[in-house]
Amino acid sequence: MMMNDQKTPPPPPSTPPVQLAEGKVVAENGRHTEPRLRLGFNVGVGSKTGVWTRGDLVLLTLRLFCMAASVTAMSFMVTARQVSTASLYGLQLQLHSKWSFSYSFEYLVGVTAAAAGYSLLQLLIGLSRLVRKSPVIPSRNQAWLIFAGDQIMAYAMISAGSAASGVTNLNRTGIRHTALPNFCKSLDSFCDHVAVSVAFTFFSCVLYAASAVQDVIWLSNH
Repeated sequence: MMMNDQKTPPPPPSTPPVQLAEGKVVAENGRHTEPRLRLGFNVGVGSKTGVWTRGDLVLLTLRLFCMAASVTAMSFMVTARQVSTASLYGLQLQLHSKWSFSYSFEYLVGVTAAAAGYSLLQLLIGLSRLVRKSPVIPSRNQAWLIFAGDQIMAYAMISAGSAASGVTNLNRTGIRHTALPNFCKSLDSFCDHVAVSVAFTFFSCVLYAASAVQDVIWLSNH
């Protein structure tokens, strides 16, 4: 457009208005939906998101079972004692039985006590981390350390159970080619306590082996 031999400059282009993002999610059908908070358990083994995972719960459950089985084995062994009589060559002998009379039984008590303390420590550490919303196993180095501890406890449990079961079998069957009787006929309560303790010791070994397998699964996924 010409006016007084001067050209009028064109108007500046209009800028589109800036729209503030709204805190809503647009669905495919065009309707607005409010964001929702979803709670639940992850399926994986271990997580760094602060959410309880199935692997964390399995680890803590195994720790609880290991501690309970170890305490049960130790309790039955330390309460194994009885006084009775047995017949040998026509003579009535008074028998005093107590778990501390056998080195194998003392070894079982020591191993089960150490295993119970180890499981209790791991359980308390795991629960404290869950309360802080952190993973039960924070790093691979600690996973290897826990794996080594579980392996040691599993082998210690199986060795203690094997040693104690040998003495228990000897008490039940006696000694061949001798006149020594079956002492468990007279010391039935003592032998029953020892048998239950040995059974829970082997059960603890299985639980520690399962815990070691769970550690391997965690290492393979991380």
